[in-house]
Amino acid sequence: MALITSDRARFPNDPWKLVETVHVAGDAGTLETLFALGNGHLGIRGAHWAAADSDLPGSFINGFHEIWDIKHAENAFGFARTGQRILYIPDVNNFTVIIDGETLSLSESTVLDYRRSVDFATGIYECRISWQCRSGATVTTTERRAVGFQTRGSMGISLELAADRDVSADVTSSVINRQDQAVEDHSEHDPRRAGRHAGRVLLPVRLDGGDGSLRLSWEAAESRQRVGLAVDHWTSAEVQPFDTLVDQDDSSVRYVLAVGADQPFLLEKSVSYAMGRAFREGAGGGGTPQDPSEAAEEGLRTVGEIFAESEAHYRDYWATTDIVLGGQPELQQAIRWNLFQLAQATACANVAGIPAKGVSGSGYEGHYFWDQEVYLLPYLTYSNPGNARQVLEFRHEMLPDAKVRAKELSVDGALFPWRTINGLEASAYYAAGTAQFHIAAAIAFATNRYIWASGDAGFKAGMGAELLIETARMWASLGFFGKDGQFHIHGVTGPDEYTAVVNDNLYTNVMARFNLRAAAALDHPGIEDAERQLWEQAANRMQLPFDEDLQVYSQDNDFMTLEPWDWTTPRSKYPLLLNFHPLVIYRHQVLKQADTVLAMFLQWQDFTVEEKRRAFDFYDPITTGDSTLSACVQGIMAAEVGYGQAALDHFTHALYIDLDDTHGNTIDGVHIASAGGVWSSLVSGFAGLRDQGAVPFFDPRLPAGWGSLSFHLKMQGRLLFVELEQEFLALTLREGEALDVSVRGKLYTVGAGTLRVELKPVDSPEPTVFPSGPPTASIPIVRAHA
Repeated sequence: MALITSDRARFPNDPWKLVETVHVAGDAGTLETLFALGNGHLGIRGAHWAAADSDLPGSFINGFHEIWDIKHAENAFGFARTGQRILYIPDVNNFTVIIDGETLSLSESTVLDYRRSVDFATGIYECRISWQCRSGATVTTTERRAVGFQTRGSMGISLELAADRDVSADVTSSVINRQDQAVEDHSEHDPRRAGRHAGRVLLPVRLDGGDGSLRLSWEAAESRQRVGLAVDHWTSAEVQPFDTLVDQDDSSVRYVLAVGADQPFLLEKSVSYAMGRAFREGAGGGGTPQDPSEAAEEGLRTVGEIFAESEAHYRDYWATTDIVLGGQPELQQAIRWNLFQLAQATACANVAGIPAKGVSGSGYEGHYFWDQEVYLLPYLTYSNPGNARQVLEFRHEMLPDAKVRAKELSVDGALFPWRTINGLEASAYYAAGTAQFHIAAAIAFATNRYIWASGDAGFKAGMGAELLIETARMWASLGFFGKDGQFHIHGVTGPDEYTAVVNDNLYTNVMARFNLRAAAALDHPGIEDAERQLWEQAANRMQLPFDEDLQVYSQDNDFMTLEPWDWTTPRSKYPLLLNFHPLVIYRHQVLKQADTVLAMFLQWQDFTVEEKRRAFDFYDPITTGDSTLSACVQGIMAAEVGYGQAALDHFTHALYIDLDDTHGNTIDGVHIASAGGVWSSLVSGFAGLRDQGAVPFFDPRLPAGWGSLSFHLKMQGRLLFVELEQEFLALTLREGEALDVSVRGKLYTVGAGTLRVELKPVDSPEPTVFPSGPPTASIPIVRAHA
C-alpha cells in the first residue's frame, strides 16, 4: 500500500518540504527513514525523541564498522573471509519529558496538534506537538535538528517547552548506545536487512561527564575503530543540571525546573563525533594517540552555528542542483526529496564510498556496491565533480587489496570486491557476489565519464589511468579466445541476479569491451604494445549473444533456452528471492532487474534504435522489478525508443520507491542508488543526455502533460543551464567558454547567448509482441498455496 501519495491530508504536498500533520501508529520505522538527516559522513534517523515513539532509531558514521570471520558451512578456496557491518554509533536524539509527573509520549498521552517536517531548502528537521496533560496544562514541545557541513561530525538539536500555565518540568537528555541493545535479527528472514552481533561490540574507552557536558568514546571489539563523542548543553533559563550521569550504554543530563506560562524553556544540545585514531604530534616529534572524544570536542559548534551551516549548504546546493518541472506539483515534491537524499548521502563523504543506504539506515550492512559508480556517479559528476573524484580516489585506495583478490581468483590486474566497507570482499554468496565481475567495468566506466565530463588531466594521467589499466588486465585474463575466434567471458553473473554464473553475459561483455577499449586508448608508459594489441583484439572480437530467430540480443548464451517463468505467480510471492530457492529462479526466464537494457543505455552508441527497441520489448515484460535499481533504467530506455507512457510509468515508480515504501524495506534506509536513478531518468531519460561521445548529445523526450523541465550541468569547466519544453530545447552557458553539443544528431555551439533548438514530435512505434510459452509446470507450489 502506498504511504505518502495515499494520504495527502496527512502528508500534504509541499514543493520544498516533507510534512506529516497527523501521527498514526504502525509506520514509524519507515518514516524514520523518510525524515532522516545526513551529510554523507554523519546521519541520524528521523525518530521521535521519546523512546516509546520510535521503531528503529539510530545514528551512523559512514565507514564505522565491525568485522568478523565469516563461517561457511562448506568452505572453499577464495571464499570471502571477513564480514563487515556498519555500526550504530551512540545516539544523541533521546529525551524524556515529564510534565507535572506525566511522561509525554505519542503512544500514551493526549495529542491536540501535531506537525513535523524536514525542509529541503535548509536541511532542518522540526517536530511540533501540543499535548493535553493530565494536570490540565497544555504544553507544546518543538524539536529542531540539523547536521553540520563545514564541521561534518557535528549535529545540533534544540528542544523547546512552552506551557499555557505554570508547570513542573523534568527533562532528561540522553546518549544511548543502541548497538549493544538486544533487538531482533531481521536478516534471518530478509538478506537485504542488516544482521546483529552476538557479543558486545562497543567497548568503552572514555566515560567522562559533569555540569551538563559529556566526553565519551568507544572502540569496536574487532575492527578496533574508535568513535568519540562530545556533548554540551545550554538552556535559556540558565538552569543548572540536576545531575549528569555517565555509563557505557546510557549517559544523561537531567534538568528539573518550573516552566512559566510566559517563559518557554529552551534546551540546546551541541554534539560532535569523531572517528578513528587521530594523532597529536608530541614534543619529541613522535605521535601519541589522541582519544577521539578530544577530537570531537574540537569540532563542537553551537546549535545556531550548525543550523546556519546547514542553511548555507543547501542554499548553494539548490542554486545549481535543483531540477524544476513545470505544471507537475505532485512530482516536484518527490523529485526534490530524492535530490535532497542524494545530497545527504554524498555531500561530506570525502574520500570514501557511498553506502547503499547512505547514512540513513543499516540496510545492506552499510556496504559499498557497484551502485555508486553506475547510479550515483552520474549525478555527482555533473553536480559536484569534486565529490565524484573523491569516490574514485577511494576506489583507487582499494587497488592493493584488489590486486591481491585478483590473484586469489587467478586473474591479472585488479578485482574489486562486490560489497565491502574496508576493501575486502564481504559477500559470502559468491554466485550473486564475487561472480559479478562487472563491478570492474562499472568503476572503469565511472572513471572514464569523470575524465570526459571534468577534463581533469591530472586524474586521467594518474589514478584514472591506473584504474582503467588494472581493470582491463583483469578482463583480458578472465576471458579467452574460443575456437570460433571470438573473445568469451565465462562463469559470471550480470546485474540481473535472477540469472547467475553464466557464460557471455551480454552486459558484462559489452562493459568489458568498453573497459578494454578505454584502457587501450590511453597514452601511458605502463602499457606495452603487445598488451595494447591484446586488449584491442579482445574488444573487437567480444562475443555478444544474439538470437537470430527473435532478432534480439540474448542476456547470455543460454538465456533463450530457459523455461519461461509462471506469470500467474501471485504478488505475495514477490520479491522472488524471499520466496523461492535460487536454483528455482536460475532455471527460469525471469529478471530481477534490467540487464541487457542497461548495457544498451550505458553503451548507447554501440546499438541501433531498432536493436534497443526490440530488446526493451522482449525484456521489459519479464522483468519483475524486484530490484529498486530497475525501474529507472527501464524508464530511460522506454523514453529513448519512443514509449512515452511506459517511460513515465517506470519513472513514477522509481520516484516513489521510498516515499511509498513500494518494496517494503524503506525502514532500513533510503535506496540511494534509486534516487540517483531518478536524477538520471530526468537528465538522461527525458532530457536525453548521452555522454562520452565526441560532444554532449541530447535527444529530448519530454512526457506529454509536462510543461517544462530545467536543470544545470557542470560539464568540462562550464555551468550549462538546460531548459526543455515540448517544442524546443534551450541551452545557456552560465559559466565557461563556448561548448559544442549535438541535438538529435545536428551539431550546435552554445555561446554567449541562449541556444534554442526547435524539436519535432517523436513517433511512438508499435511494440513488438514476442510469443510466450505456456505457464511453467515446474513450480506448482505457487498455485497450491496462492
